[in-house]
Amino acid sequence: MATKPTQEQAQLHLQVYDLRREARLRQARDWFQQNYVVETLDDAMRIAAPGTENGIFFGMVIGYWEQACALLNYGLLHEDLFFETSGEFFGVWDAVKTVVPQFRERFAEQQLLSNLEKAANRYEEWSEQRSPGHIAAIRGFRQQFRTKASAASNA
Repeated sequence: MATKPTQEQAQLHLQVYDLRREARLRQARDWFQQNYVVETLDDAMRIAAPGTENGIFFGMVIGYWEQACALLNYGLLHEDLFFETSGEFFGVWDAVKTVVPQFRERFAEQQLLSNLEKAANRYEEWSEQRSPGHIAAIRGFRQQFRTKASAASNA
């Protein structure tokens, strides 16, 4: 976006940020970042089965970011401001993107997490224009984390 955020966009941005600070959502986000390493739908169901505490955490995280990205995609949030201050959503998408097609098929919902996906795709382009190599570095870091998590679970 070539424009500055409006007062309304800035206010909504702060409200979206403030919601991230809610204690239970913060706990869910921490759990997600430390534990959600999946390759298949079976992995996802094992790690965060519906009805379990981890399943609730998973739902809270993806639900929050899907809603925040919907606000972004509808133009209610200023894209540059959001991207400059909210990269976490991209990490969430990167963690779930391999299983989203399986979720979409299983639940017959082809638009499942489509707002998160659209925003993440734009963020990747935006980030590469401003800081080439940043996305690759993030993915490399996540791969190191996955390798450590896999080794720990196999030990």
